Amino acid sequence: MPNPLPFDTTDIRLLVTDMDGTLLDEEGRIPDGLWPRLEALTERGIVFAPASGRQYGMIARLFEQVLAGMVVIAENGAFVVQDGEELSSITIERSGAARIVDALRAYEAAGNEVGLVVCGKRGAYVERTDPMFARAFSQYYAYLTAVDDALDHDDEILKLAVADFEGQGRLVKALEPFAASHQVVVSGQHWVDIMSPAVDKGVAVRALQQRLGVTPAQTVAFGDYLNDLQMLDAAEHSFAMANAHPTVQERAKHITASNTDGGVLQVIDRILAA
Repeated sequence: MPNPLPFDTTDIRLLVTDMDGTLLDEEGRIPDGLWPRLEALTERGIVFAPASGRQYGMIARLFEQVLAGMVVIAENGAFVVQDGEELSSITIERSGAARIVDALRAYEAAGNEVGLVVCGKRGAYVERTDPMFARAFSQYYAYLTAVDDALDHDDEILKLAVADFEGQGRLVKALEPFAASHQVVVSGQHWVDIMSPAVDKGVAVRALQQRLGVTPAQTVAFGDYLNDLQMLDAAEHSFAMANAHPTVQERAKHITASNTDGGVLQVIDRILAA
C-alpha cells in the first residue's frame, strides 16, 4: 500500500491537474495508468478536471474515451466546458487584441522571431505555417486555421499565445505597455500568453468549486509552471512536480515526483488507498 499523504484524504472531492510538464509524459501523452485510476476516482465521488493552457478541442481529443461528464478547464482558465456546454468564459475585446497584434508585428519587424496564435472558442488562427512554428503549436491545437490576418474571423478571442524562439525576456518586456490592461503570463519554455486580467486557472477552479459545492480543503491540485500558481493557491492540498519551476515548488504545499515518473498518478494512488 502506498505511503499515506500528510493530510486527511477521505473527504477529497476535486482533483485538478495541469497537463504539460505535470500529468503528461515527456512525449506529451497521457500515461496509460491514468484510465483505471479515473474510474476509481469517479467511484469515490472525486471529480477529475484537467486544467491547461491548451485549446479545449485538444484536451477533449486526449480525454475522448472518458470525456462524458468531465469538466475541462482550457486556455488557462478562460474557457471551462462540460459535456460540450460552456460553463464559463472570459474573452479579450477585439480592439485590445488588435493593438497587441500590431505591437507584435512591430516587434517581429525589428528582427525578433515570434509566432502568434489567436485562440478563439471555435478554434485557433495563425498567420505563420512554416515548419519551425508548426512544430511549436501542433501539439497544443486540434482546431487550427491558417489565415492571412490572425484577426480576420468572427470568433470570440480567449487568448493570444506567442512563441518566442529566442527567449521570453525581451518579449515580456516588449509587452509591458499592455500589462495594465491585460494579463501577460509566461506559460512555458517558449510561450507567453496574453489574456484578460480576470483570467487565471485559480479563478476557474474557484468557480468550479462553487458550482460543485466543494471547498479548498476538499481540493487537490498539481502544477509545474508559473501559470499554475493561482490554481495551486485555490487548493488546500497543492502539489508541485519535482521538475517544476522553483517558484512553483516554493508556493505549493507539497512536492511529488516528476511528470516522467508519474508524480500525479502516485498521489492519486495514495488518495485511493485511504
